[in-house]
Order: sequence, then C-alpha cells, then structure tokens
Amino acid sequence: MADDNSILNDEAKVRLLYKKLLDSWNNCNAKDYAGLFTVDGNIIGFDGSQANGRQEIYSHLSGIFNHHKTASYISIVKEVRSLDTIVWALRAVAGMVPPEKSDINPAVNAIQTLVAVKTQDDFQIAIFQNTPASFHGRPELGEQLTKELQNALQNNKMQI
Repeated sequence: MADDNSILNDEAKVRLLYKKLLDSWNNCNAKDYAGLFTVDGNIIGFDGSQANGRQEIYSHLSGIFNHHKTASYISIVKEVRSLDTIVWALRAVAGMVPPEKSDINPAVNAIQTLVAVKTQDDFQIAIFQNTPASFHGRPELGEQLTKELQNALQNNKMQI
C-alpha cells in the first residue's frame, strides 16, 4: 500500500492534470489537450459527442477551435480519490464564460468527471466526461451552482 505522502502527491498530480486540461481548452490548444490523454483515451462532450483516441481527440478539438470562439472554463473540484494504486477519479463542477463576457453562462454549467491512470511517475487521462448540469425540475440547484461558480470567477481562481 502506498504511504500517505505518496497518496497526497498523486492527488496533487491528478489535480494538476485537470488544471492542464482546462488551461489547454481555455488557450484553444488542441495539441496540448489531446496530449494529456492516454493513446486510447476518450472524451464525452457536453452535447454527447465522443472522440476516441488521442488523434481523434486532437482532430475533434482542432475543428472546434478553428471554427468557434470558445468560452473559457471556471471550475471547482469537488472530489479527488484513488480507485486503485494507479487509477484515480476527479469530480468537478464547471461553468463557462463566453468570449468578451464577464459572467458565467448558466445554460452550460456542467458536472465533469476525469479518470486518470498512472504511467511511470505521471498521470494521463483515460476518460473525461462533461455532463450538462440541467437539474430538471430543480431550478434552485442550478441557481446555487451558478452562484458558486460566479463567486469562484469573481475571486479570480479556479478551485482545483
């Protein structure tokens, strides 16, 4: 079993991996984004679209970045936990700030899940899923999430 320092170090590495993922999105850098994944990694986008494998992830995101001005992520990590000595899960909530705007767009708030695997001394993403935070029939939960994300945005820090 890994010692406590090793576990804390691995948790920090998974958090950093997630931060790099969001930074590469925010910088419209498909190469860096795809490079964070295992060769056979998967993404499941907000609209349900999927890309399988590092090359397909790169192609998918290149198309998005080349044809759209994308919104930037603001995120709050809710949980990072070890599923195994080499497999970790991260859960977060995320909002997006549209280009040239200063507030979160509540219509695209999301719950994000990242599964990371340890390779050598580093981590790569095996699966990243971005699920709409619709909260059907519970508008108060959507409002609460938007308020939480807007507060993180106003304090100029993603909570990772």
